Amino acid sequence: MGMVKEFKEFAMRGNVVDMAVGIIIGAAFGGIVTSLVNDVIMPPIGKVMGGVDFSNLFITLGAGDFASLAEAQAAGAATINYGIFINTLINFLIVAFAVFLLIKVINNMKRKEEAAPAAPPEPSVEQKLLAEIRDLLKK
Repeated sequence: MGMVKEFKEFAMRGNVVDMAVGIIIGAAFGGIVTSLVNDVIMPPIGKVMGGVDFSNLFITLGAGDFASLAEAQAAGAATINYGIFINTLINFLIVAFAVFLLIKVINNMKRKEEAAPAAPPEPSVEQKLLAEIRDLLKK
């Protein structure tokens, strides 16, 4: 029974919950980036390069001539799918750049917080009393 309690304490710690939220949001962000690359970025690049569909770029290993990657895969041919790799690489670069920008903003905010001078500490009761005594002695 002790192990269940220990696991519950671990799982309910703030860091674990925050990490779970981050993973869920990250997965959703990954879907957005994938769509951005496949549906927005790659079509114009393919158009500029003469109508090339990057997700359909592949090399067939062995015999066979296939018009599309789907055809080759349906026939069970071994292929090197370098077009899909290019899409995945662009996905990674976009995600890495977005994370870089996020960390840069966070670091800038931390620097601004550190640069802001802290309010001077309030004098202690003894210091206030000593200052009053000093002022009375001056009179």
